[in-house]
Amino acid sequence: MDPLHDAHTPAHAAIARALSRHRGGPLIVGIAGAQGSGKSTLAARLAQTFGAGGLRVACLSIDDLYLPRADRLALAAAEHPLWITRGPPGTHDIALGHRLFDALAGTGPVRLPRFDKAVDDRLPDSAWPVVAAPVDLILFEGWLVGARPQDAVALAAPVNALERDEDADGRWRRRANQLLATLYQPLFARIAVQILLAAPAFSVVHRWRAEQEAALPHSAMDTAALTRFIAHYERLTRHILTEMPARADCLIRLDANRRVVEAVSLSCSTG
Repeated sequence: MDPLHDAHTPAHAAIARALSRHRGGPLIVGIAGAQGSGKSTLAARLAQTFGAGGLRVACLSIDDLYLPRADRLALAAAEHPLWITRGPPGTHDIALGHRLFDALAGTGPVRLPRFDKAVDDRLPDSAWPVVAAPVDLILFEGWLVGARPQDAVALAAPVNALERDEDADGRWRRRANQLLATLYQPLFARIAVQILLAAPAFSVVHRWRAEQEAALPHSAMDTAALTRFIAHYERLTRHILTEMPARADCLIRLDANRRVVEAVSLSCSTG
């Protein structure tokens, strides 16, 4: 059996309970977790289950809100070279996220953006899938969905060689944290149910992300490139694993093989 099979029950229970109380527009569910933890797999299964029950469901990844490569190139030239790499706060089109949430609460066809990681760029509008609004449930997944900013003191020391060597003055990480605190929080405030797939430690993330990379039809990153890529995510991933468990509506703790070792939701607890 797929290890993440056991994650479905507590996540479903938390969402179902929230749906029973929800009034007015789609229920927005945030699904957070480190790279390779199974967020998109869980979202797809939840969409299938709730869809089979008669609900209209839309799935959106925060990855699909990445700024186009040209925009990130411009940011890198104007502000800091590290902005070229997608992922950290500051590399997403948050205004687009708000427009999509609003559109999914309205009526008519809604195009959902798609980002092609193989070419590191957003697909043209013509390639975006279309869903019919209004929907009852939005499953919004992504590695930093629902994340909160760090305290300023936590930003002082670099967490890895990338920050030490390429952000020695802390300018990039301070700006990312500022954007997370200001630009991202209003979008995350629209989340009614927060689910966290919690990795046992950051040390497993490289293997999990490497497995994802190997499964791509045209893998673009070798080991060195992948290590550098993941370093952009390390600070906030560690912070999320420390800070979010205490407030998540549904906490699903995983072992190194993505097996569920504990699950606590609004309506049930197993472990």
